[in-house]
Amino acid sequence: MSDDLSERLSALERTVADLVEQAGKPAAPGLPSAAHAEVFWALEGLRSRVAETSGAVLYTGVVDLPTGEHYDWQFALHLDEILAADWTEAAPVLNALGHPVRLRLLQKILSGTRGAAELAEDTELGTTGQVYHHLRQLVAAGWLRVPSRGQYAVPGDCVVPLLAILTATR
Repeated sequence: MSDDLSERLSALERTVADLVEQAGKPAAPGLPSAAHAEVFWALEGLRSRVAETSGAVLYTGVVDLPTGEHYDWQFALHLDEILAADWTEAAPVLNALGHPVRLRLLQKILSGTRGAAELAEDTELGTTGQVYHHLRQLVAAGWLRVPSRGQYAVPGDCVVPLLAILTATR
């Protein structure tokens, strides 16, 4: 067999193997199976890891903030764990995000404005007392930490989850 024919046969075998692997996996509407695997690479990776379970939820992110901080992060839970958890325990954490001023504070802090005095200068956030009230709420819920007096930061393990929550609202 010539080398060219052998290479073509090998390529055909790989294509058939890929098609067999994709059999039974529904493609996204309008996407052929090969395109589905390319577009949903993270989903396919998760699917291969949880094939024997009822499923899982994964979120991940690679983030370079304007402040120069970098975060690589991922988190996954099996569906059984999610459904068995007490969802009411999430209420205070989610409630802290339920106010426009708190969301704006988090946005400003992730963008590099870390000082309480600088944050309080933004009149759209309310009075100085109101700004401090919202900062305390965010600290209590774990969305902010105080690395030094009058300075605020989003903890590293909260950056991608916060951005994932905001992305999920779109």
